[in-house]
Amino acid sequence: MTGPKITGTLESALYADDLGAAQAFYGTILGLEELGRQEGRHVFYKVGSSVLLIFNPEATRRASSPKARFPVPPHGAKGGAGHYCFSAEPGDLAAWRDHLEQHGIEIEADFIWPGGARSLYVRDPAGNSIEFSESSLWFQASDGGAPP
Repeated sequence: MTGPKITGTLESALYADDLGAAQAFYGTILGLEELGRQEGRHVFYKVGSSVLLIFNPEATRRASSPKARFPVPPHGAKGGAGHYCFSAEPGDLAAWRDHLEQHGIEIEADFIWPGGARSLYVRDPAGNSIEFSESSLWFQASDGGAPP
């Protein structure tokens, strides 16, 4: 039995001990629009129709105060770094590579998948794996938008 339909991804979270470095990377270098921040706890960015949440893992491991306006449960990451993939236009990946290199960001990988989509991988200041890829990596126009 299936449940109600999921309509998309609203938000995704990554964790960074140094929120200042995260702000420099995501806000300044990548140019994402900041939606909000709480010093020492989080910074949020608009990414298309979704939101990228960057949390300080130590701050989000603690339970909210009983008097908190929003009783969000603890959810700080434990262990290794995360992964996030940005969708980019096919013709823009070379420009992204140049832009990242101009800001001293090392390119970990740059290759073409068997289906023809290109992916570019870097690390953010917290060590998260950040990918830039064409949307055709998962959704092909020729097959009605279904994943390969």
